Amino acid sequence: MNEFTGLVALVTGGGSGIGAATAALLTERGARVAILDRDVPTGDRVAAMSVICDVTFTPGVEGAITEVADTLGGIDIVVNNAGIGAIGDIAANPDDEWHRVLDVNVVGIARVSRTALPYLRRSSHAAIVNTCSVVAVVGVPQRAVYSASKGAVAALTLAMAADHLKDGIRVNAVTPGTADTPWVGRLLDQAPDAAAAATALRARQPMGRLVSAAEVAYAIAYLASPLSSATTGTLLAVDGGMAGVRLG
Repeated sequence: MNEFTGLVALVTGGGSGIGAATAALLTERGARVAILDRDVPTGDRVAAMSVICDVTFTPGVEGAITEVADTLGGIDIVVNNAGIGAIGDIAANPDDEWHRVLDVNVVGIARVSRTALPYLRRSSHAAIVNTCSVVAVVGVPQRAVYSASKGAVAALTLAMAADHLKDGIRVNAVTPGTADTPWVGRLLDQAPDAAAAATALRARQPMGRLVSAAEVAYAIAYLASPLSSATTGTLLAVDGGMAGVRLG
């Protein structure tokens, strides 16, 4: 498939995990991809370009997106994938942790998207895809801050879809279950018993395994594709059945 040929895609958090898998897949399908990340791997050969960018720093976001558009000749697709997590119930995290997670996971999407809007409005195949999470719609233990942020991402996705339909910009999101990524690995490292925690994560998804980064990337590519031109305001689950399937 090469439906992205001639299109420029920007992927935040593209240095590893779901973002890296998405950048690789979009490149394979013909897009010129720009990775934005705080830590871009050296020697990267997947993307057309990589730019160091912190989505919580507005001047940095504006500079990075201008650099991408000037270098690659515009922006057609934005994948808002950058995100961070937090562990604990409602009493476990201080105010500054709430602000930090919301700043990256929610306001970061706003910063990137609003800066890219002028370029997206000029595209004939404009699309934004946000990385949300199954915890936006399913309650799980010890994820209060993270769940709140991803619930906001789900609501923001729908609001953006309504606001920018008239601009010809489709806005959708994926809601992955727990994925086998370095980010999840770091969360497990914080658990008292990492092996038991990993077993529990696998068990809570009806398929009995973690979602792969590649599986989420395929869903992102579907939502971003010009072939999906009638799809907007959709939250696409890639969660091993976690949100919708019960086995007994």
